[in-house]
Amino acid sequence: MSHQESVAIGIDLGGTNIKAGIVNDRGEVVYRLVLPTEAYLGGEALLQRVISIVEQLSDEARKRGWSLIGTGIGTAGQVNHAEGVVMGATANLPGWAGMKLGEQLHASTGLPVSVDNDANAMAFGEAWVGSGRNWRNFVCVTLGTGVGGCLIVDGKPYRGRSGYAGEVGHHVIVDGGEPCNCGRTGCWEQYASVTGLMRMARQVDPEAKELVSSKAVFSLAREDHKLASVLVRQYARYIAIGLANLIHIFNPEGIVVGGAITKQGNFLLDIVREELASSLLPVYRNSPETIDVVAAMLEDDGGVIGAAADIFEKMK
Repeated sequence: MSHQESVAIGIDLGGTNIKAGIVNDRGEVVYRLVLPTEAYLGGEALLQRVISIVEQLSDEARKRGWSLIGTGIGTAGQVNHAEGVVMGATANLPGWAGMKLGEQLHASTGLPVSVDNDANAMAFGEAWVGSGRNWRNFVCVTLGTGVGGCLIVDGKPYRGRSGYAGEVGHHVIVDGGEPCNCGRTGCWEQYASVTGLMRMARQVDPEAKELVSSKAVFSLAREDHKLASVLVRQYARYIAIGLANLIHIFNPEGIVVGGAITKQGNFLLDIVREELASSLLPVYRNSPETIDVVAAMLEDDGGVIGAAADIFEKMK
C-alpha cells in the first residue's frame, strides 16, 4: 500500500471482545488487533482501554507512513450517532451508558471520531465491500447472543431521529411470549438468537444432554437426529417470521444475515428460506419480486470495516 493512501481505524466493541484494525480506503483490513473487552472493570476502565487501542494503532499507522484520517467505533447499545454518545448499553457493558465516547476519544487522541451502534457498523461494512455491495437498499440482521439489525438506505445506515433505529430484535413476534432482558415479552431476540435456540432446547427436553450447545444442536440436525431437526426447523421458522415482517415493512432488495449463527452456512439459511417462502405475501413469492437472503461475507472483520467506512464517510 503506498504511503499516500488514507487509512482509518475501525473498532468493533462487543461484550466479550474488542476487534480493531487499520482499514484502507478500499475496505481492506491491513492491520488487526483482538483483545478481551474486560467490561467487568467498568465504563471508565473500558474507555481507557479503547483510548490505548487507538494510540497503539495510530503509532502503527505512523510507523508505516500511512495517512490516518480518524477513528470509527461501533459499540453494542443505543448510540446517538450525531453526538457520539452511548445512550443505552446492555448489562454486558456496565457503566457504559451515558459515555461521551466521541468527545472523550477525540480529546485523548486528537483524531476525528465517529461512533455508531455495532449492528450499523457491521451493515455498513457489508454495504461497502461485503454481501450487500450490489444493493442500495437492504436489511442486515445479526443473530448471535442477541439480535441486532440495520436498514441500509441508499448505501448508508438509516439511524432514525436519535440514532436508535434498527432495534429489530425487539419487535414482538409472540404476544405474551418469553420475557426479554429489555423488560418486555415475546421479542424476536428471544426466539432468533443463539440464546433463544438454547432455551428452546432445554424446554423441548430438559434431559437431552446431547443438546449441550448450538454447535451440537446443528451437528446432530445435520445427521437427522429427530429432536435436533425439529428444534432447528422451529428456530428457522422464528427467524423467518421476523424476516417476513421486515420485508413487508421495508420492501428491501435483499437481506444480509450475519452473526455467530451464519457459521452454519446454507444448512440453516436454506431452511430459513423455505420457511420464509410460506410467510411472505404472494407478490414476493412470484418472480421478479423474490427477496434474496444471503450470509454476511466479512465475518469478524465486518464491524471493523463498517466503523472505518463511517469515518471515511464523515471525512469526505
